[in-house]
Amino acid sequence: MATGCRIGAVVGARGVAAALVGTLLAFAPANAQNATGPASSAGGAEALVVASDVRLGGDENQTRLIVDLSRKIDVRAFTLADPYRVIIDMPQVNFQFPPKAGEKGRGLIKAFRYGLVLPGASRMVLDITAPVRVEKAFVIDAADGQPARLVVDLLKVDRETFLRAVAIDNRLPRDPLRRSEREPPDKSGDPRPVIVIDPGHGGIDAGTRGPNGEIEKSLVLDFGLILRDKIEKNGKYRVVMTRTDDTFVPLADRVQLARARQAQLFISIHCDALAHGDGDAQGATVYTLSDSASDAEAARLADEENRADVIAGVDLTEEPDQIADILIDLAQRETRAFSTQFARGLVTELRATTRLHKHPLKAAGFRVLKAPDVPAVLIELGYVSNGQDLKELISDAWRQRAGDSIVHAIDTFFTTRVAGAPAAGPN
Repeated sequence: MATGCRIGAVVGARGVAAALVGTLLAFAPANAQNATGPASSAGGAEALVVASDVRLGGDENQTRLIVDLSRKIDVRAFTLADPYRVIIDMPQVNFQFPPKAGEKGRGLIKAFRYGLVLPGASRMVLDITAPVRVEKAFVIDAADGQPARLVVDLLKVDRETFLRAVAIDNRLPRDPLRRSEREPPDKSGDPRPVIVIDPGHGGIDAGTRGPNGEIEKSLVLDFGLILRDKIEKNGKYRVVMTRTDDTFVPLADRVQLARARQAQLFISIHCDALAHGDGDAQGATVYTLSDSASDAEAARLADEENRADVIAGVDLTEEPDQIADILIDLAQRETRAFSTQFARGLVTELRATTRLHKHPLKAAGFRVLKAPDVPAVLIELGYVSNGQDLKELISDAWRQRAGDSIVHAIDTFFTTRVAGAPAAGPN
């Protein structure tokens, strides 16, 4: 990676480390995905198959899943261990299930999720209570006034039998859900810094939910698009979105996208929620990366956010077998200092327009912040479980003000970098 053209690039240890890290990781499998394309490459929403209803039957030894479809499609079902899951992959489907479908299960199926997992590909993830074998997974044609139907039969088995099936499944290709193309580096010659805006969750991963059905993945996407427009209007920066629609993007792909585009800043946007009875936390929080969480709440949140790939059913990325850990650590130390500097400035700016958490600056081990050479923060805009926070999150006036605060913080950060001021030390 050429560091000389980057505004605010630091000479010495950071420059050498970043270059060496870039060289090492260039030989690792790369799966950067820029999820900014249309939701389906095969045509508009009118061409999508509709899944209109879902039913469960059976008991703790044998359970059947039935899904009503508008037409016959090809599906593939396989199992995953720890936790036990059954994954059903299919072409992109417009799920129109009844409200709260999947929240409660029956028999061997504890619960299930569904949604877009990549452009053109949908997925159902069944959380199961015990090891199972997929006895049948097929779709029957519509007939006699009945719709086409997906049928999946699960049979309880012992763990050894289950793990044998998992091993076989993992040897089979899953090309429709693999994204091996690296996001090409920018060759436009545009010297403006690249800022990656990362609306959290998406597709099959809905994130937290508000009391009236508000969904985190939609709230943060709406805010992310507003923020993108404000930054681009500023004219000083180029913006890359990890997603601009309801698409699932694996955590590692978000990080890889930022690295491949030689981003100078990565901003991940989320909302939080507390379970009923766990208190009434409120306000925005800014997180940076740390090997140890700053408090129990930060640890809880990082653990929940890091489960995104599990929620989608399987980590679709490949990780390098070996990296030079000492060089990664060298780059990360400086990167974390820049991240902390931006986070502090961001809290200062947000304080003027936004309610903040009583401890607004925290750190934890978020996977999405782990690019070794891209300063990164994760913003929790507020708690959907708090009435006042939720009112702000759905308010366009508040989103405009909060977006302006973030843009001001970005300007301050890059002005400081250009001026060559030393980075703030880590927490």
